[in-house]
This record gives sequence, structure tokens and C-alpha cells, in this order.
Amino acid sequence: MVRAHGKERLVTALVANEKGEIFDLEGYGAVGRCGEMLIPLTVGETLFMPDGGELMRLPDRYALVWNMEEGVVESLSHNPYNPEERIFPVAAFNSPGYVNTAQAAAEEVEGAEPLPLFSYCAVGWYDEGFRTASFRVDAEERQELRLMPIPKVKEGVEDMRDRFPDNRLFRHLERCALTYGCPAAKNLYIGRCEAPLPTSRQCNARCLGCISFQSSASLSSCQDRIDFTPTPEEISEVALTHFERVPNGVVSFGQGCEGDPLLAADVIEPAIALIRAKNSSGTINMNTNGSLPKVLDRLFAAGLDSIRVSMNSVRKEIYSAYFRPNGYCFEDVVESFSVANKHGAYKAINYLNLPGVTDCIEEVEALNEFVEANAVDLIQWRNLNFDPLRYYNLMQEAGPVGLPVGIRRMIMKLEKRFPKLKHGYFNPSREMYETRPGGRNILKQPVKQAKQRAKKKRG
Repeated sequence: MVRAHGKERLVTALVANEKGEIFDLEGYGAVGRCGEMLIPLTVGETLFMPDGGELMRLPDRYALVWNMEEGVVESLSHNPYNPEERIFPVAAFNSPGYVNTAQAAAEEVEGAEPLPLFSYCAVGWYDEGFRTASFRVDAEERQELRLMPIPKVKEGVEDMRDRFPDNRLFRHLERCALTYGCPAAKNLYIGRCEAPLPTSRQCNARCLGCISFQSSASLSSCQDRIDFTPTPEEISEVALTHFERVPNGVVSFGQGCEGDPLLAADVIEPAIALIRAKNSSGTINMNTNGSLPKVLDRLFAAGLDSIRVSMNSVRKEIYSAYFRPNGYCFEDVVESFSVANKHGAYKAINYLNLPGVTDCIEEVEALNEFVEANAVDLIQWRNLNFDPLRYYNLMQEAGPVGLPVGIRRMIMKLEKRFPKLKHGYFNPSREMYETRPGGRNILKQPVKQAKQRAKKKRG
């Protein structure tokens, strides 16, 4: 199925050769995929690729492009202007805070391996710049790499080594910052925004796209999971040091380099107590699957401020197909929102987004009902790191996945029905709970700012 583009200006297709050289194909338009729908990319529905984004060649795949002369989608394995040159599709991995509205369109060859655990945004070329099918949902510059110079990070690492020579959690986070390039760990060492508190070695979900543990030979983890359990004292030292340097800062349990923090509650609960004994103003957050509501109740009582619950869907069958719960069920996740409401805590959904599934009619209706029933405060729109075509096929097997309405339109509908609901990407501090702008402001203004920055960059 192909969606018409009318008379809008088309974005030119990008491809890569076997050497990894990326170039545009004159006469061919870039195409994005939303489930079964193929969409020629237009200037009006794309923006210049944000700073910090990366381009990726997709192996074992043919490029799907829009033949401008014939007005049809075409599958290309070789360069039409150089028939001996093998070509491949190209995708963009966007910077944090940007939401994909279409996936890179590609056709697998027989025997193709799954793509590595990244998100694959549709991308093309126009007006001397790369353009991605995305929009900015969070204006905060929390994880912009240009604000995290490596010399300053290394200076912070040396400082913490001197101050806390025996703290294993600081040593673990050094590797996250310097080896894996984790923005949260970098922010810890330069003293800004949100700092991570990885704690748990175990997880009770077996997510298809887990980036720290994979048992399948066809997929590899992007980073290693923490291999020890820090003590309450080690945890509190990291948190209190961050609050000293960032008075309105945030610290978060539940990082990409660990399992689920609810399974480490026996050390987290006393750690929160130690933190609260010396600091009552910093924000303590937990990123979790929300699988153990009774445990969560204890942590809120100890001083936890907020939770961000990871969900790829608010429909049980779609959620379970991706998270594959082990020892808990979808109803436990829903109950965790009730527990948070009982304590007056701030509640966010870490909404793992993939166009064609997330914005299908059935999910849009279910999300509206879920937000209303559970008094959700914030939806964090996160691009799902998984092979998009394979994810779509797996979710189709799990439950109804109808026609997409579009991610942008989906958010606009939510804004209209729930004007107090926030839309973003990052965990807010207490001070931002009430002052952070809603989704409509975030959707419009930053796109304009991004265009202005891109114009200055090209000039």
C-alpha cells in the first residue's frame, strides 16, 4: 500500500554502496514505511537530521525508492546509473528527543539476518542536507553530545576516583561514560541534569530488544549488564554527590546496563533512606517494568518520587509479545500505576514507539483509555530499538494491528483530549512536574529551532 504525496516537494532517496559510501539517487524519492504502508518522504513531513544523528547502511536488503518518472515504488539492488554497483538502503539513528514517524523502507533478501538493536528512521536528501522522518518531542538539551566534551568527562572521572576510590558503582559508570558513550553517565561526571544509578543484575522480563542481555545467537547486546550489586552506601554516595553538584538534579534507577531495579529493592530501599536522610530536595526516579507493585509501594514510602514504566503497548497481547513477562503479568504493571497514584507520585510511560504499530487505530484507542484510567502524567516517546519489519510482523501475530493514523496526529489527538498530559523524552525533576510545557508547545517550536540551526550550519 502506497500513500499519495500530492504535489508536495519530495526528498531524494539515499543509498550506500559496498564500501559504505552514501549518496543520493537523482530521479528517485526516499520512501518510509509505516507497517504495510509505504510513504514517499516530503519536505513538509521531514526535518534536517538533528546534530548527533548517524546514518547506517542496512545489509542483506534492497532499497525501496519512489520512481519519480513512473510514479511507483521500486526495489533496487543495484545502482540504476551504474548497474555493476551493488547498493543498500540507508537509515538514520536520530538523537535523543526526536521521534520517528516512518521507518526506513527496505526489502529483505533471502536468509537476511535481523538488524542490530537500533532504531531505523527513514532518511533522504534535500537542499544540501539529510532529512529524517521525525519531529522533536523534547526541547531539553539533556543528552546533546556537543554539551558533553570528553576532556571534561575524563576530568570528572579523575575527580571521582580521588574522592571515592573504593566505590564500585562509580567505577562501573566510568566504563559506561568512556567505553559505551552513555549520555547519562557522562552527565554524572560533568555535573548536569540526570545521573544513573544502575543496581540490578536480574530481570523478570525477556524483552525482544533488550540491549544488555541477549540469549539469541542472531542478536548481540549493545553493552554489558552490571555484574555486581552495589551496596546502599555506594548508591547513596553517587546520588548525593550528584545532588551536591546539581541542586535540582535527578537520579534514576533502571538503566540500559542493568535488569529491572525492582528486583534489587533490598538494597535500593535502604539506599533511598540514606539519600533522604541527607537530601530532601533532589528527585529520585525509577525506570522500571512495573512488575512488582507491592515492592514499589515500599519504595515510594521510603522516598521515591517518580516512576517511568516501560511499555511498547498498553494492550496486553502486544505488550506480552515483546516484554515476555517471567513471573508477572500485564495486570501487575497496571496496578503499579494505582500504587503510584496512592502515593501521589509522578507517573510516566516509557512508550517504545514504532510507526505502523504504535499509531495503529487499535493502539490509539487503547492508549486514550489507559491514560484516562491511570491518570498518566507524561508519555516519553522513545524510538524502539529493533528491526522494524520483523517487529511489525511479530506484533501482527500477537494482536490486531490496523492502519496507522500517524504518530504526530496521534499525539495531537491526545493533546486535545488530555490538555494536562505532558509529552517528552526525559525524566523531569520535581520542579518540572508542573512547569514543563505540554506536547503541543514541544511539537511546534523545537522544529522551527532545528530548521534555524540547520540553516546556520549550511550557511
